[in-house]
Amino acid sequence: MQSFAAYRLFAGEGGGPPVGRFVTMSEDDLSAGDVLVRVAFTSVNYKDALAAAGINKIIRDYPRIGGIDLTGTVAKSKDPRFREGDHVVVHGFGLGVDRDGGYAQYARVEGDMVLPLPKGLSLLDCAVLGVAGYTAALSIHWMEHSGLRPGTGPILVTGATGGVASVAIDILSGLDYDVAAMTGKSDSHDFLRSLGASEVVDAGLAVASGRPIESARWAGAVDSVGGETLGWILRTLLPDGVATSFGNAGGAEFTGSVLPFILRGVKLIGINGNSPMDLRRIVWNKLANEYRPQHLDRIADVVAFEQLPEVMERMRNRLTRGRTVLRMADGA
Repeated sequence: MQSFAAYRLFAGEGGGPPVGRFVTMSEDDLSAGDVLVRVAFTSVNYKDALAAAGINKIIRDYPRIGGIDLTGTVAKSKDPRFREGDHVVVHGFGLGVDRDGGYAQYARVEGDMVLPLPKGLSLLDCAVLGVAGYTAALSIHWMEHSGLRPGTGPILVTGATGGVASVAIDILSGLDYDVAAMTGKSDSHDFLRSLGASEVVDAGLAVASGRPIESARWAGAVDSVGGETLGWILRTLLPDGVATSFGNAGGAEFTGSVLPFILRGVKLIGINGNSPMDLRRIVWNKLANEYRPQHLDRIADVVAFEQLPEVMERMRNRLTRGRTVLRMADGA
């Protein structure tokens, strides 16, 4: 096959942060795998932006192509489950961290990592959703499994302009939940309401109070912030309320007590997006059907591959919102 473009991270000098640059590669330069995918779209996630700057030591082995999710078309396959021309989505399983990811025009992966494109979703739809959309849907899946239903009270979504949160707002509102979007960005209120939020809550409310339990307000919460915000959420859940936690933008530690659990029966569910494939099929099928967001066009910003370094810098400075998707293939 011909050579192709990739954005590759190289180890920094003297243990410094990695250096990223656009390079020309061949198939043999990629991580091993039995399925070669011609990448159509890949998204830019906060984890990708941190990894490119060497923050939190997300990537340990260099050189490495980042990008923790991708959609595309099978170009070659030694795995009998996939044929040339199949449309697929890949995320997790170390993609873009322990093995080369989506920031290249081709990716080589193991067949066990590959999910056929869910019926009813396009390659672009699945890229806009990506890891973030899957995490949002997985959160709602487990919340509903734990008894959450529309009409039981408002659902709080924190870090509301982020990728996971924006998709969660869209899905929840489409399911007739009353959604409250929490953000510290005063210029984002119209955007959040356009996704279906009925209320926008100032992130400054989520502060440590010193009280083990507070006035109950939320039937559920989708939390990407962690830290003091998660502690506050647990103190303010309604009886039998349920919260999911999958991020630590506000810190990895939170203060709390057992009182919300034993007096109100609240539930806290940890969300790990690196799920087994059987669960992925269930959740992606929901994303293609009852969980399908209605405003992906408002959430998505589709840009050229060449803009990747600029997008990651803006993301690290918290100047982005929704989902940024890179168009990797001509005509995609």
